[in-house]
Amino acid sequence: MKKEKNLVNWYRLLIKGSALLVFALTAVVLVCIAVRAAQAANGEAPSKGAEKAISPEAARIAGTGLLAAAICVGVGSLGAGIAVAYVGAAALGTIGERPEIAGRALIFVGLAEGIAIYGLIVAIMILTRLPGLGGM
Repeated sequence: MKKEKNLVNWYRLLIKGSALLVFALTAVVLVCIAVRAAQAANGEAPSKGAEKAISPEAARIAGTGLLAAAICVGVGSLGAGIAVAYVGAAALGTIGERPEIAGRALIFVGLAEGIAIYGLIVAIMILTRLPGLGGM
């Protein structure tokens, strides 16, 4: 019994650590994007390997578009996580009572996960329209 409890605590710690790592990496990427957008808005020369500098107005548009894409993915993923939590708990309870409807219950969990995919699709649509990233 104690071994199982230690294993559960270890899994919880692992999940918290991996979530913290994902949030930290996301923050680093967003800071790098913000720094690059600020440099472009100030008219600084692009770094080596860049093809051309973009205007300050285009940099502001690109920065706003990147923020909008990040919000789409973030809110979509958050909504999907909440939906899967509720639907998954209900599905497990239903499967415990009637195992023959497991397939139908899992379909609802899959539909809840689709919310994150919709957020990702909208973000991709936003990113394709940004100046300097293949759009406009």
